[in-house]
Amino acid sequence: MIFSQDRTTLRKQYLEVWQKANRREPLEPLEELIADVIRDHPEYHPLLSNEDAAISSEFYPEHGATNPFLHMGMHIALREQVATDRPPGIADITRKLLLRYRDSHEMEHHMMEPLGKVLWQAQRDNSEPDQIEYMELLQALVTKRN
Repeated sequence: MIFSQDRTTLRKQYLEVWQKANRREPLEPLEELIADVIRDHPEYHPLLSNEDAAISSEFYPEHGATNPFLHMGMHIALREQVATDRPPGIADITRKLLLRYRDSHEMEHHMMEPLGKVLWQAQRDNSEPDQIEYMELLQALVTKRN
């Protein structure tokens, strides 16, 4: 499975993985990662059970809507970064954050803000994401006081 830049194709990939997981069919490693993220988000299961709605729905942040596909994609990105330790040091920071938050799902939600920030800046500036700033923002989560 290769992620696509095309919104419909991307959403169909999520739907196909979820259907395959529900049929208890064997999953490729990336499919298993996607299925795990979907399992962690039961609030999205009804949407993923309705192909027409999943493909055609619009999620406007200005109306308070979270795009479930973007949200799950960020979980996937974070898990892949940690698994490959790219950028270097993220696996160590994640271990420290897990000690702090004690729940990997909650921890990933905290990590999403820095990830989203550097991705937004890269898109705005038409550049690569700033890995140094990203790691500094993640490190700040480790040292942050409650």
